[in-house]
Amino acid sequence: MTQAPLLSIVAPCHNEEEGLREFCRRAAAAAQSVTGDAFELILVDDGSSDRTWEIISDLAAHIPQVLGVRLLRNHGHQLASTAGLSASRGERVLLIDADLQDPPELLLMMMPIMERGADVVYGQRTRRQGESWFKLASASLFYRALSKLASVTIPLDTGDFRLMRRRVVDILLAMPERDRFIRGMVSWIGGRQVALPYERDARFAGSTKYPLRKMINFALDAITSFSTTPLRIATWLGMMSAGVAIALLVYTFVRWLQGETVTGWSSIMAAVSAFSAIQLICIGIIGEYLGRLVQESKKRPMFMVETIVRGSEHAELSTAFSEMSAGDKRAALEAAFASEEPPRSQKNSRIG
Repeated sequence: MTQAPLLSIVAPCHNEEEGLREFCRRAAAAAQSVTGDAFELILVDDGSSDRTWEIISDLAAHIPQVLGVRLLRNHGHQLASTAGLSASRGERVLLIDADLQDPPELLLMMMPIMERGADVVYGQRTRRQGESWFKLASASLFYRALSKLASVTIPLDTGDFRLMRRRVVDILLAMPERDRFIRGMVSWIGGRQVALPYERDARFAGSTKYPLRKMINFALDAITSFSTTPLRIATWLGMMSAGVAIALLVYTFVRWLQGETVTGWSSIMAAVSAFSAIQLICIGIIGEYLGRLVQESKKRPMFMVETIVRGSEHAELSTAFSEMSAGDKRAALEAAFASEEPPRSQKNSRIG
């Protein structure tokens, strides 16, 4: 078995052909400055429709530290990130997007913080360049609403950009849920987690992979994964509706005793419509949670890997790879490239 690298950099990629080579150059340079050649760069192709996989294969053929992982279809950012983390072997793991909005050079600041005892060093955005006012406003509203609703403390204005110790990554991979919200799951794990403030850059190339529809779905996944508050809101809305309904019945009965008929068809219809709307909202909230229970109960594979590439060698992984334990995943990767020589000039020292 080859010696595990000191650092793994995991980057999910979806249609990133325009900026992928530049990301690889900067990420590799940052890693080499802190670990020499004792690192691996894991690029996960999340069902791209452009030349992303072709570029990943070419990078793997020329850079011994590059490991390419191609998913069978588009699984979404969170599961693609999970696939990359599953393939990582480093004692420390940096999760970062390939669009260069999060500068890989911040690794040089994260590593000393971790050497001082941090389990997780996460990037906290102080400014977001190149984004519309709507994206900034909606993101700010989402993070603040989530911080109020979530059962665990999730730092404001943070993404998935973070450096983690191996034990944190192994715990994260052992968590079985399919609708994943990685930044919340890492917060739930606990340990010593330290923020690193930074200014987020504009995209190096290409367009955002998070349109409004995906942003809404992502927000729903986050809230339903870490809060039962919406269910309590539904309960309180139901109790308030019942109270108003009882008050209307009493009012109607009193008017009947007084010999007056209740007039106002419009007001009656308005009341019926209001109660119906509240009921549908409550049913919808319950349905969101019930739907996630149904998806979890199916126990389908979390993600499916079509092929992996290191150097010029391609290999396949078992369809059960996503459900293996962290140790079994690393053993499966070693077995897939059993004949491969270890990366040259790898350091012998280990990071404490």
